[in-house]
Amino acid sequence: MVDVVGHLGMALLWLAPVWYYVEHRRTAALVVAVGFWFGMLPDVDLVLSEWAAGIHHHGLLHTVLVVTVLAAALGPLVGMLFRRIGDRTGWVSVRAQEKALQIGFLTVWVPSLAHIFADMLSAPDVSTRIEPLWPLVKGPVVMMDVLWYQSWWATWGLLVLGVSVNVLAWNWTDGREESSDEVADATG
Repeated sequence: MVDVVGHLGMALLWLAPVWYYVEHRRTAALVVAVGFWFGMLPDVDLVLSEWAAGIHHHGLLHTVLVVTVLAAALGPLVGMLFRRIGDRTGWVSVRAQEKALQIGFLTVWVPSLAHIFADMLSAPDVSTRIEPLWPLVKGPVVMMDVLWYQSWWATWGLLVLGVSVNVLAWNWTDGREESSDEVADATG
């Protein structure tokens, strides 16, 4: 597994398409800024393993099923947060506020899946095997083992790449917000 910084970098990479799909620049920035932190959600098992027997690192919380359940539970809360921010600041477009629950779900789900993928790239040799498709598939699926466990270059490389892609996307979307606001003003 890559270190925390690498997981956050992978989350940024997986969140980068939001710049393409969300036409409102500030909404996309908010989704990336909030979603980035959910890149560490599956590692909650490190804390829970101290309190509950049977929970171990790379166990149940590192499955698509549990990440989806957590996103379904936490996503609406994130969506309500987006609505509230949009109402008060204008940082969330009206269109995004209408789809806030779906956007909230994706804001939690995508970076959590990115975490599992990053662990699949680097965990098989020295850590507990990850069974991301449990209960449908017992045992690990394709394990790539392309990143050395806690590799400095991989961890920081993922962060630098994730930040760079999002900065480029921020610059690429420069002016999109104004043009969509002008269309709304012309039609409304």
